[in-house]
Amino acid sequence: MTSSIVSIENVSKQFQGLTALKNISLQLAPGEVLGLFGHNGAGKTTMMKLILGVMNASQGDVKVFGTDPGSKQAWHGRRKIGYLPENVSFYEHLTGAEVLHYFARLKSVSKIQVSELLAQVGLTHAMHRPVKTYSKGMRQRLGLAQAFLGEPKLLLLDEPTVGLDPTATQEFYQSVDKLKSKGASIILCSHVLPGVEQHIDRAMILSGGEALMIGTLSELRNRAHLPVLISTKGITEQLMTDPLLSPLLIKADVLSVSETQKMTVIKQVMSYSGVQDIHIEHASLNQLYQYYLAGGINDVDVKNDVQVDINTVVNTGVGAARV
Repeated sequence: MTSSIVSIENVSKQFQGLTALKNISLQLAPGEVLGLFGHNGAGKTTMMKLILGVMNASQGDVKVFGTDPGSKQAWHGRRKIGYLPENVSFYEHLTGAEVLHYFARLKSVSKIQVSELLAQVGLTHAMHRPVKTYSKGMRQRLGLAQAFLGEPKLLLLDEPTVGLDPTATQEFYQSVDKLKSKGASIILCSHVLPGVEQHIDRAMILSGGEALMIGTLSELRNRAHLPVLISTKGITEQLMTDPLLSPLLIKADVLSVSETQKMTVIKQVMSYSGVQDIHIEHASLNQLYQYYLAGGINDVDVKNDVQVDINTVVNTGVGAARV
């Protein structure tokens, strides 16, 4: 059995009577990407700091590369860790290139990587400018380059896409996928949920320092019993008169069905010769997040919520959300 890169067992953390984390357990495998989600104050950053060894747990056991990250023995493993904090901060009077050279020396990384990473994050043109002249987005990209130094085996990213434009965000996720393909384990903490789900293997949802749910998106969907939306084209009249399908309509040509109904409904839809197209949409990461954050509401409420959501998407074209 492959040993975990990060092992967290029944970990709690208190600050002067305030519980930041409570009974958290996690095993992060090599090459696995975990999405860590929760509102401000949920405990995400505290969890990352425990993994980094910046602070110690009040109770429980934390191991990174098999070693307590707060111990003296953990120093040799820190070169294999990349970290991007939520609010990046660099020496203002250093240039972008000088900042990366400094961190490269700290991690004993070849300086050749500096120019490569600056090009990768689109900062070649500004590499010799002082950081104080950088915009927020440029500083964030410099922070990403710093985190990627040395092709880390463990990457901790706290709100990595804040300040990035859509192109830079896409390039960032391509870099994440590349590191994952090389065996890196990644914990990705983000408030921006659309676009994240295709890059993570599992999701952990935190609230008030507790883990509400952890699992693959498929596992989270199965436990939530959220409806599947099936959109069709070309058979509006047949849908409205079909005794099986008509009760499931939430909008013209859009059916809301349970996971167990899905295959039966698809077969029925495909039996009509006039069907021109069919699109199947499972509950999004955003919907799963809202569901578990609310403590799990009943199927009728969820169905109504999804109806509103799909109507908003259809009528306004708005499909992105921040939580």
